[in-house]
Amino acid sequence: MQTREETDMNLPFTFLAPRPSLGTRPSLGTLALALLLCSLGLAAKDPRHGPLKDLNGFFPFNPPATAEEWEERSEELKLRLLVANGLYPMPEKTPLNPVIHGKVERPGFTVEKVYFESVPGLYVTGLLFRPENPKKGKLPAVLCPHGHGGRLHDLGKAGVRRQIVIGAERFEESGRMPKIARCGTLARLGCVTFLYDMMGYADNRQISYQLAHRFSKQRPGFEGSDSWGLYSAQAELRLQSIFGIQTWNSLRALDFLASLPDVDAGRIGVTGGSGGGTQTILLGALDPRPIASFPNGMVSSSMQGGCTCENASLLRIGTGNVELAALFAPKPIGMTAADDWTREMLVPGKGFPEIKKLYQMLGKPENALCPDLTHFKHNFNYVSRAVMYSWFNRHMKLGHEEPIVEEDFKLLSPEEHAVWNETHPEPEGGEKLERKLTKWLADRDDSLLVNLPPGEKKIVFRKAWETIIGRKYDEKADFSHKKNRLVHLPSGEETFLEAVEPTEEGDQPILWLGYESSEIKRLSKGKNLHYRAITFREEKEGFTSTVANKREFAGYTHGFNHSRFARQVHDLLSVVSYLKKKHGKAPVLRASAAMREQAMTAAYLSGGAVSGLKVAKSDFRFASLTDYRDPKFLPGAVKYGDVAWLKQALGKKLAVE
Repeated sequence: MQTREETDMNLPFTFLAPRPSLGTRPSLGTLALALLLCSLGLAAKDPRHGPLKDLNGFFPFNPPATAEEWEERSEELKLRLLVANGLYPMPEKTPLNPVIHGKVERPGFTVEKVYFESVPGLYVTGLLFRPENPKKGKLPAVLCPHGHGGRLHDLGKAGVRRQIVIGAERFEESGRMPKIARCGTLARLGCVTFLYDMMGYADNRQISYQLAHRFSKQRPGFEGSDSWGLYSAQAELRLQSIFGIQTWNSLRALDFLASLPDVDAGRIGVTGGSGGGTQTILLGALDPRPIASFPNGMVSSSMQGGCTCENASLLRIGTGNVELAALFAPKPIGMTAADDWTREMLVPGKGFPEIKKLYQMLGKPENALCPDLTHFKHNFNYVSRAVMYSWFNRHMKLGHEEPIVEEDFKLLSPEEHAVWNETHPEPEGGEKLERKLTKWLADRDDSLLVNLPPGEKKIVFRKAWETIIGRKYDEKADFSHKKNRLVHLPSGEETFLEAVEPTEEGDQPILWLGYESSEIKRLSKGKNLHYRAITFREEKEGFTSTVANKREFAGYTHGFNHSRFARQVHDLLSVVSYLKKKHGKAPVLRASAAMREQAMTAAYLSGGAVSGLKVAKSDFRFASLTDYRDPKFLPGAVKYGDVAWLKQALGKKLAVE
């Protein structure tokens, strides 16, 4: 279950951390220009100068008007999810090498212990529930990610009695462990059900609970381009995260379940609560196999998940859990509203009415459900589970008479829960495993990307860079340019753009980046039209701003907001589009060392809209960064080729001065 400690850390303001030693100080001319920008009202009007968005923001879903528009939007979102999870393009799946052992029996179902390798050396553990006397033929199946508290979460005798009094649970025995009760009942209903451990819970301890769910302070000893740990700048630059690994584990858990000889792979449902609801949303968006979904307690237009395991860089920029859950459409999706961050789900503009509108537009309004259970706090209790049983009974064609009522059973003992024992010893974990894992993931991804056919590689890398930057070049965008203020009208974003030496119309536009006007006048030659641009917070010193959450995790900031580097590239894409439209010629870009990589990225994404690029010599590589607050930090930049790829893609268009 989510805790208020996890969800209330963010405050509605941002801060600018103390200045590190990052490059040269801005000149007096640049500082004077910053004052000019303020006098022009630039900072006040550009929406990017407001507070950074955090996980406690507002994340509305505005459903499109047509199925065609939704198809286009859904493809964009699925690409973002794949990139953010470190899964684009989808890696090759290694052998699971599953082991099933230690069967125990309860009235109506059996329980077995499971472990398998999601990647070589990294194990997923859990419990497999099966009907005691199954019908002939293959059976429907349900995958159950458990959420916070883990499968060993026990309400205790006093706790379950309190739940019984308010009508949230029914039985003093099985009601103590709601996740086990859910899976036992699903098995009684005829479903092969797999309850697998999230990282850091129960028997999945190779990555500790503290690291997976309570990380708060950066570890300098885990930075380095040869060996690094999770949460480091190196990991973020390669899109390696607890969230991404957990998503991969979930996909492999689905592979395991579908591979069982008694499972009908065409009748699989997924349901989880709280953090398990987050994983249910992701599985519904990324894998076509589930036919019914019930993500409880996390479909919300407010709090998006407070734990480090529910966030990743790039994940929710421009979107949120409601829209991500809607990616399951038009297949059946159910959920409940409770007295938590989902309490307003039934309010127009706050979530479920918009999901219902989408399903109505797609011709399947009956496939979306959200009962009002706001008299209960955050839960996946007896009442919510009953809604889920009925939903799966209907849409997975289980064939049971309604209502479906849970039955009590004796809880499993600690020995019956334990996956690891003397016969099945627990694998190694800790820091050694963590470093080994990040290196293995990097090598896997490098090999995959390097060996793509040339034509496919160009497509994959362009889509990836457009996603991590968060914008495509738009030659049709509209602009306003007055008093040296260029406004990108679709977004309201503003860039300082001045004509330094205007000559007759039609001359070659030259865009100077990172230079003072006096330098441009000294260096400029020929009858060209010279412009000077100042991009987003280019004049700022020191670290970039982060959200107020005190836990030092890039995903809390970069999961909801574009990096400063990306926003500077947005400005350059706007300026290039404006100049090309205004003068009818593709501009040439000239960049100082400070703006070299931004200019290279913009030129790459602009394609033929930039005719040439001259940059100052520099040895910078994204892989050299050691802090996610560095102004040039860009999640995913190392994974997708670093500066070397930009050079290769630009080819002869790029010249070094």
